[in-house]
Amino acid sequence: MALRFANVMFEPIWNRRYVDCIQITAAETVGVEGRGGYYDNAGALRDMIQNHVINLLALVAMEPPISPSADHIRDEKFKVLSAVRPIAPDEVAKTTVRGQYGAGTIDGKPVPSYRQEPSVDPNSNTETYAGAKFLIDNWRWADVPFYLRSGKRLARKYSEIAVAFRPIPHRIFGEMGERLENNTLVMKIQPEEGVSIRFNAKVPGPKMHIRAVTMDFNYGTGFGVASAPAYERLIGDAMRGDATLFTRWDAVERAWEIVMPVLEGWTSTRAEDFPNYAAGTQGPSNSDALLAGDAREWRKI
Repeated sequence: MALRFANVMFEPIWNRRYVDCIQITAAETVGVEGRGGYYDNAGALRDMIQNHVINLLALVAMEPPISPSADHIRDEKFKVLSAVRPIAPDEVAKTTVRGQYGAGTIDGKPVPSYRQEPSVDPNSNTETYAGAKFLIDNWRWADVPFYLRSGKRLARKYSEIAVAFRPIPHRIFGEMGERLENNTLVMKIQPEEGVSIRFNAKVPGPKMHIRAVTMDFNYGTGFGVASAPAYERLIGDAMRGDATLFTRWDAVERAWEIVMPVLEGWTSTRAEDFPNYAAGTQGPSNSDALLAGDAREWRKI
């Protein structure tokens, strides 16, 4: 919120005219960590997408609140969730993807498949990876896809929001055969909090060569202090009575309404390809197909 609402440079381009798509990722390297009995009845869609990742969607897509009060911020977040287009039952297979990890390697050490984890059904149909494409039907975000994904036993642990902007309207450098990357603004949430901006610049020298470069800001080095762990921050807010970062009940209900068609579709249909990605990789290949159909691709984990 501070990045958007404390800087004038972002608001004019924070809309469908300039934004091509938004990718929100919450990737983990850990497995179920002894919680197999719980996780096998939950899965990635319930455990992460319904609450954490959809909450990030609401934060990045919300309209400016009239004040920083908890109620005004949560009002705007609820408006965003209310505008999320429902996924029809016959669209679940086209707009979502699920996966389950098999055996693989994490940090050079072999790890078992999900179905070999303690307290997990050896024939489990529970997803450990969930991805989805959502559309928001309002004036700011109409036709801009929001791609959400979360999974366990992936290549590395990180969470981020990536705003990919549209290509330039006229390529004056096109005759040189240069491939210009789209500008990207990345809000890095963990493990290191920060912001990076990807833009195109001329390579030094007499010839006109364009290359994408990244400008990074890290909160730890920028301010010389470490941020408090997430749950420590929430406990402190609860003690102070600050409800800003807590989801209001109407938004909780709305988030469940958004994911229920997907959950019902997955529950009623067995995934015959599980496990469909190896631990320590980018996730299932059909996740790439979800974006390839829109001529886009995921950012590398």
